[in-house]
Amino acid sequence: MRLLHNTFIIVLLTISLNSFSQKDTITSIVVELKPVTALATVASTATVTAKTQPELPLVYLSHWQRKNTIGIDLNEIAFVNWNAGGVSSISGLLKGNFLRIHTRDKSEWANELIVRYGINKQDGLAIQKSDDEFRFNSTFGYRKDTLTNWYHSAKFNFNTQFTNGYKYPNTSSPISRPFAPAYTFLGYGANYSDKVKKFDLYISPLTFKNTLVLDQTLANKGAFGVNKAVYDADGNLISKGQKSRTEFGFLVTNYYKKEVWKNIVMENRLSLYSDYINKFGNIDMEWRLNFDLVVNRYVRANIGTHLIYDDDIKTTEEINGSQVPKGPKVQLKQVLGIGLVYVI
Repeated sequence: MRLLHNTFIIVLLTISLNSFSQKDTITSIVVELKPVTALATVASTATVTAKTQPELPLVYLSHWQRKNTIGIDLNEIAFVNWNAGGVSSISGLLKGNFLRIHTRDKSEWANELIVRYGINKQDGLAIQKSDDEFRFNSTFGYRKDTLTNWYHSAKFNFNTQFTNGYKYPNTSSPISRPFAPAYTFLGYGANYSDKVKKFDLYISPLTFKNTLVLDQTLANKGAFGVNKAVYDADGNLISKGQKSRTEFGFLVTNYYKKEVWKNIVMENRLSLYSDYINKFGNIDMEWRLNFDLVVNRYVRANIGTHLIYDDDIKTTEEINGSQVPKGPKVQLKQVLGIGLVYVI
């Protein structure tokens, strides 16, 4: 038994010695470490769908402002078996106002055309003219910066009428014709205009006023301030009347528009002119005051006055069947009407 035990111990020692004496090389294992981002590389494709708006048309901003106002006023009165008496009549007034304004940062060009024509028909009488006007205003202004409302301005005004005018009931000889008279103003000065175009003041110390009477018969009579014809003692014509008269003077104009009460709009236009050479200080005045009573978008009533005083326009008065010349007088016209207005 003892012999078996010793033999087992010798075998174990032999195995142990053989194990430690082997010459085999142990190969090291190399592990390459990579970042997580490199290990987790997964190819993926994401599709994003964007909802696009339809293409909008190009809108070009214009420097022009446009406003067209067309209106007609009607007045009518009729009598049928009216014991108190009266004359039936109907009248109409066609009017238009056309505005064009070209605006840039430092300049402004405003153009305005005003037309009016009215007729009146009374029972038993022929048609008579009640209003007649053609007026064009143009002002160009330049300012030094966008902060000021004062402009260096040049202004041109022109006004005349469409048809002959008569001193009714005499319709055989007209007292006025188209371009007889016609007035032009051309000058340079300073102009103040607010941003909403409700107030305008123009002051010009350098303005030419030209009066045209392009009808020789009226020019020979010296109508509207032109030099009349010269006749000898026998009534023979020596020199014809001049068809124009030029003046140089000082001009002030003002425009003011405001809603004074709800749906009641006041419009005021004033023009003052004085000639430097001929009686400086005598002022030619034209003043319009108008109130529009707005009923709705298309219906309006209006009350207005038009006052003119021109020192060069001499009036006449009939005495014993003959016309006797008189001095200048204030001319006044009053208008009251209701009508339709359309703004484009």
